[in-house]
Amino acid sequence: MITFQREENLPIKEFIEILNSSGLGKRRPMHDPDHLQEMLNGANLILTARENGKLIGVLRALSDFCYRCFIADLAVSPEYQKKGIGRRLLQEARNTGPRARLFLFAAEGALPFYQRLGFHLHDHCFQLKPDERLG
Repeated sequence: MITFQREENLPIKEFIEILNSSGLGKRRPMHDPDHLQEMLNGANLILTARENGKLIGVLRALSDFCYRCFIADLAVSPEYQKKGIGRRLLQEARNTGPRARLFLFAAEGALPFYQRLGFHLHDHCFQLKPDERLG
């Protein structure tokens, strides 16, 4: 049976495993477990999907639960992809703040997934990377 829940203290080992198995680890600082732990500590919304206790999906976000929810990670184990796990984690995030807009950066291969769910590209998004200077 698959369960979905909010978790306050996701173990770093499980977080690393799901990032690596899902492929999301290619875009995360996997060489630096302390940085990954800081990412977990800084999130105020962590939702998980588990089958018989085994982590099969995770959503990590920053949210005010009323206006904006910034989804930082959505990772699902490969054997559970295309089974509604990612969709359900997004719905659970929406349920925590029904009036909040959901925002995320999508991996290149994930664009069709988000488009099928009704997400649309936002044309006013900017980023400044850590090694870039603020003008």
